Amino acid sequence: MSGETKAIVKPPFRADQVGSLLRTAKIKEARIQLLQGVITQEALRTIEDEEIKRIVAKQKEVGLQSITDGEFRRAYWHYDFLENLDGVEGYQAGEGIQFQGVKTKPHSIRVVDKIDFTGHPMLEDYRFLHKVVGDSHTAKMTIPSPNMLYFRDEVNQNAYASEEEIFADLAIAYQKAIQAFYDAGCRYLQIDDTSWSLFFSEASKEVIRAKGMEPAKLSVLFQECLNKALSNRPDDLIVTMHICRGNFRSTWVGAGGYDDVSEILFDGLDLDGLFLEFDDERSGSFEPLRYVKRKDLQLVLGLITSKFGELENPDDIKRRLDQAAKYVPYEQLCLSPQCGFASTEEGNVLSEEQQWDKLRHVVEIANDVWK
Repeated sequence: MSGETKAIVKPPFRADQVGSLLRTAKIKEARIQLLQGVITQEALRTIEDEEIKRIVAKQKEVGLQSITDGEFRRAYWHYDFLENLDGVEGYQAGEGIQFQGVKTKPHSIRVVDKIDFTGHPMLEDYRFLHKVVGDSHTAKMTIPSPNMLYFRDEVNQNAYASEEEIFADLAIAYQKAIQAFYDAGCRYLQIDDTSWSLFFSEASKEVIRAKGMEPAKLSVLFQECLNKALSNRPDDLIVTMHICRGNFRSTWVGAGGYDDVSEILFDGLDLDGLFLEFDDERSGSFEPLRYVKRKDLQLVLGLITSKFGELENPDDIKRRLDQAAKYVPYEQLCLSPQCGFASTEEGNVLSEEQQWDKLRHVVEIANDVWK
């Protein structure tokens, strides 16, 4: 194992995180009080502000360099952002998304008009985080991939007649969004994307075909949409993408390795880094990493699970890093949990103390590996 690779001073960092954190008891209580009419939206935001300040300080304390707001103001990692795009609305669906034995709350999104970006409430959320984090650390903003709108329930046919038209407008809307977050001070943006897991197994490819699309064609649409969205980004904005197979109450949806879309993911996207799930056998082997051709692409390996509290054996993690380094040199590797701790406000099945122990574990292992 290499012990000579130096720490890196720009994101993604040797020890990094995906971003969402377990909602605190105060946040959960305040949300219930809001629904009951006991407190106002303004009072909730004040409580969120104070809790975000606390968890920003805690992230710094455990040794992280990239700092998020834990997505404390969101109910979902994706819907809250997407439904605030022009032309998209959220609504109460008939049922939620099915995971292993559990189901999310019945909420979804639909396209009701032409998609655009003319403003967004999360811009103010980022400005607050940026101010609280300060200059000593790097504030990271997380937003869902434009490709996540592929999973919407409905489309107004008067607005769009084809997927190609939707993706074209989405890319332009995201160009505007990316510039808006940059103007708000963001220099580290993470795009979260579960859509790529559709290509990881034959069962999920059948989901694509059931929607009237061939997997090969859809993968190209996803690639083109992302690259167009990123095409005008400022040179000093770091953009990474987290690829997920589902994360709700410590369960999952997708399974399978990166094999069938490896060439696109590892050599066909205009990204600075990829956060990759590798915490268990569902993610497949490291062999697809052989398609990494770029020397400037950082791979953040999610070898630490966020689903359970038990800490991994550090030696096991180091051995797995050694295995990955057979395909990609150590200077292009980083370490993180495989996902966030609370992709929805319900959160995974572990305690807040276990969460901080996990993140501290990532930092300690990374510090030992990249001395």
